Amino acid sequence: MRLSIIVIGDEILLGQVTDTNSGFISRTLGQYGWETARVVTVADKADDIHRAIEICMADSELVITTGGLGPTKDDITKGVMCDIFGGPMIFDREVAANIREVFDLRGLKMNPLTESQAMVPTSCRVIQNRLGTAPIMWFDRKSDHHVLIAMPGVPFETEGMLVRTVAGEIASQFAPDTYIDHKTLMITGITESALAERLEDFEASLPTGLHLAYLPTPGLIRLRLDARGTNGDGTDKVLDKAYERLCNETGPYIIYTGDANAAEIAIHAIRSKGLHLASAESCTGGNIAHMITSTPGCSDIFLGSVVSYSNCVKTGVLGVESGVIERHGAVSSEVVAAMAEGVARLTGAECAIATSGIAGPGGATDGKPVGTVWTAVLTPKGTETFVRRYPGNRQRVIDRASTEALLALAKKLEVI
Repeated sequence: MRLSIIVIGDEILLGQVTDTNSGFISRTLGQYGWETARVVTVADKADDIHRAIEICMADSELVITTGGLGPTKDDITKGVMCDIFGGPMIFDREVAANIREVFDLRGLKMNPLTESQAMVPTSCRVIQNRLGTAPIMWFDRKSDHHVLIAMPGVPFETEGMLVRTVAGEIASQFAPDTYIDHKTLMITGITESALAERLEDFEASLPTGLHLAYLPTPGLIRLRLDARGTNGDGTDKVLDKAYERLCNETGPYIIYTGDANAAEIAIHAIRSKGLHLASAESCTGGNIAHMITSTPGCSDIFLGSVVSYSNCVKTGVLGVESGVIERHGAVSSEVVAAMAEGVARLTGAECAIATSGIAGPGGATDGKPVGTVWTAVLTPKGTETFVRRYPGNRQRVIDRASTEALLALAKKLEVI
C-alpha cells in the first residue's frame, strides 16, 4: 500500500520552519505496512496544492496533507479540497464546540477569525482535533477507494492526533497485504565506512525482503534491519535470525540494543546500575542536562546540573582551586576533573559529567583551537578525562561534545 505526503506552507519552502511531520507520519504508518512513495512540499498556492494532490492520488491509495488549515487568508487548503472533492463549506457546530473547548483550556477568548475554522467542506468526514483548532478532514474518493486526510501543520497536533486517532482509523479501513518490521542496534566506536566493510558479507547474504540501513549521527550509528513481508509468510522469524547474526557481527561496538539517542542510552546504563547523575558544564552550557531532562522518566537518575561558564562559578560553587585554573587553564584535564568531582560532591551523585572547551567562533589560544573540548566522566571506579577537537560551527561543537560525553559515561558503566 502506497502513501504520499504533501507538506503545505511557504514557511517550509523558505526554510523558516523545518518539516518534521512527514518523517513522523512515515515512521508511524510504516508499522502498518504503508510504503511512503513520495513527500512533496508545496507553497500556499491553490494551483500548486491542487496539482500535488492530483499527482499523489493518481498512484497512492492514501494521501496525507499537513498545513494550510489555519484561520488566516494564506490558509487555502479547504478551498482546494472543495474544488477537488466537491460540495460547499458549511458551519460545523461540533467543530466550533471543540474550538471553544480548546480555547477555554488555554484560557483564551475565541474571536470570529478562529471560529471560522469551523467551516468545513460537506464532502469530508470530520475527525475532531482535540489538540488544536484546525479540524482533521477525511476525504474518500469512492471511484477507486483512494483516501486523502488533511491534517494540521502544527507538529504537536499532527503527531498527537495521528497516534491517538488517525492511524487507528486508517488501519481499520485498509488492510495492507504487506507489513514492514524493523530491528535496530546503536553502534559507537567505529566509522560508518569501517562498519560497512565489516558487514559486507552479512549484507550480501541477507534473504530477500531484508535490508540493512546505516543512519549515522555524531558519535552514533543507528543500524536498522528492515523486513518486508506478508502476513503468515514467516518473515518475522527470518528477521529475528538475521538480527541475531547482526548482533554477533557488531558485538564489540554495540552500545544499545534497540533504538535510542545518547541521553536514553546513558540513562539506561545509569539506571541499570542503580546510580545517579549530575553534570557540570562550561562550553556545553547546560546542553547535557537538557538532553537528559528531555527524556521522560529521567527524574529517578538525574540530580542536577551546574552551568559553570565563568571561572568564578567553577571556583566558588564547584570548588575548583583557582591555582589549578591558573596553572593549566580552564580548558584542561585538571579543571574538568575537578568540576566533575565538585558537582558529585554537591549533589551526592555517584556519576558526573563535566565539560570545558572552546565552542567558537572565537576564543582560540595557542594549542587550543576552536572545537577543543575537555570532558571528564566520573563513576564509582574513578574519574577519567579525554580531549577532542570537533569540527563545525558552535552548535555542532556543543552537540558533539554533549553526545560523546553521554556515550563515554555509558561505556564506562559497562565495566562496573
